[in-house]
Amino acid sequence: MQTESANSELNRTTAAAVLRRARTCRRAAVVALALGVLGAGLVYWLEAPPPDYSDNPEMIGFDRAADRQMSQMYGRQGQVIEAFDDALKQPGTQAVFILVAAAAVAAGCFHFARILEWEAQPPPDDPGSR
Repeated sequence: MQTESANSELNRTTAAAVLRRARTCRRAAVVALALGVLGAGLVYWLEAPPPDYSDNPEMIGFDRAADRQMSQMYGRQGQVIEAFDDALKQPGTQAVFILVAAAAVAAGCFHFARILEWEAQPPPDDPGSR
């Protein structure tokens, strides 16, 4: 049987180890956020924007036949999915997805760090046991 001082020493070392793991989780969260912001910025600014043909009069009705065929074959859902696919190819949309993913990873790391800190706290004294 261990003495009380040995138990308290063991609890202090395990609490210190748990707090160290919590600090590591927080560092990982900060690194994930920094890499996410850096990656999103690189994707946004290094990707060439698509040409804008909206003011060209020759392009009026250019894709009307393709839109009609898409609506006849796949209905409204096909048009929505095609519009979503086109939006995913835009650098701004890609940058937003990178930022959201980085924020989700960082939030998870911060959450686990908070759980580890709660684990390291000593249990409260029970006033009813005195």
